Amino acid sequence: MIIGQFADVFPPEIDGVGMVVNAYCDTFTKQGKDTCYYIAPANPKYEGTKDYPVINFASLPMPHEAYRMGLPAIDPKLQLELSKINFDVIHAHSPFTAGHYAALQADAHNLPLVATFHSKYYDDFLAKTGSEFLANVGVKYIVNFYNVCDEVWAVNEATAKVLHDYGFEKEIQVMPNGTNLWYPTEADKKAAEERFQLGDGKVLLFVGQHNFKKNTRHIIEALKIYADTGAKFRMVFAGQGPDAEAMKQLVKDLGLDSCVSFVGHVIDRNILMGLYARADLLVFPSIYDNAPMVVREAAAAGTPSLLIRGSCAAEGVTDGYNGYLCEDTPESIERTIERALSDPNDVGGNARNTIPMSWDAIINNVRGRYENLVRQYKNGEKTRSEDWLKPLTELFEQK
Repeated sequence: MIIGQFADVFPPEIDGVGMVVNAYCDTFTKQGKDTCYYIAPANPKYEGTKDYPVINFASLPMPHEAYRMGLPAIDPKLQLELSKINFDVIHAHSPFTAGHYAALQADAHNLPLVATFHSKYYDDFLAKTGSEFLANVGVKYIVNFYNVCDEVWAVNEATAKVLHDYGFEKEIQVMPNGTNLWYPTEADKKAAEERFQLGDGKVLLFVGQHNFKKNTRHIIEALKIYADTGAKFRMVFAGQGPDAEAMKQLVKDLGLDSCVSFVGHVIDRNILMGLYARADLLVFPSIYDNAPMVVREAAAAGTPSLLIRGSCAAEGVTDGYNGYLCEDTPESIERTIERALSDPNDVGGNARNTIPMSWDAIINNVRGRYENLVRQYKNGEKTRSEDWLKPLTELFEQK
């Protein structure tokens, strides 16, 4: 098969969605059975190369954002490149410009269209606009987009429920994210310890976008409570994001400079996995994330995670067995950090044995879903009406 993966994010400004798209393309390519394209906005900061084919399209910087705004519809080079490729299936990882353009490609060539629901878009809309009305309008567009897709996937049951709560009524397939097991050596841990000047004490870790929507404020406030008990530890924030400077200022204001480090975006996977392995606990109390890759990566390195009880991110985690669950308060986070760092049980080992799924296994399932859709289209079992894309435009036609 020839597969087009459409996304609105591309390295080096990569997030969880970008990591998934990269893993799809990379694993399909390594398995050697299919050709998988990563199709996304161009990012002038990116200077690397990929082992799989990439098609970038025109983009513009977004105010106050690390991401780029893709402009596929006005990029003639993109249309020329795509016209030379006989895709079998189109997969959209965004309901916005990349996803809309993916739908147009599926329409033009009568191809199956798959879309994965990755994010809590209502939360994003509300944070950006401050208006519940506008957030609900945005969610209606989101639901309309997924309504035109042949299959809609979510990364876990909790995330599927979010989309159903938005008003989407069709079936959702659960297609989890994967990672690959990684067995760190003592040398790997020592290398991370030296590189990031961690010392030989307890190490706490956060990996991800530096954004207060990830509950990073509560992490820092919990660290203040913990430090005031006289505990000795090192907290490492790895990543970047719009609130990075505000987080650093909060750390300074609370007098935590001596025990908190900001190490920026760690691109090299081996270095990052060494950091996971050296950490005693991944502190990730986000109620925004759905099925965070970082929890799976930490588990692959034998490190348990602290998560908020009942959150989408906590699905599959049993408190005290393969991770730690707490309430969404700095006090509860701090108590759970204390509990985790004094726990004699091998919770990290349990996390490694129960949480990660290999990308090879995931992609084998993905391939099966794709092949079924391709077969249905070729056999005429699936057809589309001429106005099947109408839900994508009708919202803007209303008065």
